[in-house]
Amino acid sequence: MGLLDGKRAAVFGVANEHSLAWAIARSFHEEGARVALSHAGTPFEKRVRPLAERIGSELVFPCDVREDGAIVEAANRVGEAWGRLDILVHSIAFAERSDLQGRFVDTGREGFRTALEVSVYSLVALARAFEGLMGPGAILTLTYIGSRRVVPNYNVMGVAKAALEASVRYLAHDLGRSGIRVNAISAGPVRTLSAAGVRGFRDMLRHHAEVAPLRRNVSAEEVARGALYLCSDLASGVTGEVLYVDAGYHVLAR
Repeated sequence: MGLLDGKRAAVFGVANEHSLAWAIARSFHEEGARVALSHAGTPFEKRVRPLAERIGSELVFPCDVREDGAIVEAANRVGEAWGRLDILVHSIAFAERSDLQGRFVDTGREGFRTALEVSVYSLVALARAFEGLMGPGAILTLTYIGSRRVVPNYNVMGVAKAALEASVRYLAHDLGRSGIRVNAISAGPVRTLSAAGVRGFRDMLRHHAEVAPLRRNVSAEEVARGALYLCSDLASGVTGEVLYVDAGYHVLAR
């Protein structure tokens, strides 16, 4: 018996086999869930479809989260295929590379809007579109400690993650009456495609491993196990929370 036997999960944000979204999708499959995967368009589809085949995913579809119509179409496709959805994973974040270096104060209006729209509003839009297919159910997103503390070069993405965590709390309030739980995982730094866009990321990895209480970095698999907990019945009474999977780094004063 798997923790997610009989569950249906849609995972948004798989970019390649190194992404946290893929680690989560794979762990869900291993625990008995049927998993649908979205991709951001043709360049990503070539990477995502082979991964979908590895877990027997029957639903693979494009979804540009900047377009409300694309989000509604994604919900319609899932609804037509499955009739319901038990788990929605939002692993989507983007900021212009030029805004992930130098000073935060130099962030332009368009760069700020892009980061917040793609990284934060997309969660709200997905929750709204899929609400009718869920209940009870679980929604999960991914954040980072740059939401609470200044991380050099993380800049506008730190502000976006702070807004994302606030959105988790407000969504938890709105959707709780339908039995939909909304939570987030704050993961330690992991080598992914999106992380590569942050200037000095290697230094972040090294610093984290040197000072975190466990004196190491975390793996994508460890993050996925946290996701499995939050999206399974083991966490049936948990909503509006941020679970730290970061080897204890968040407890430090530095």
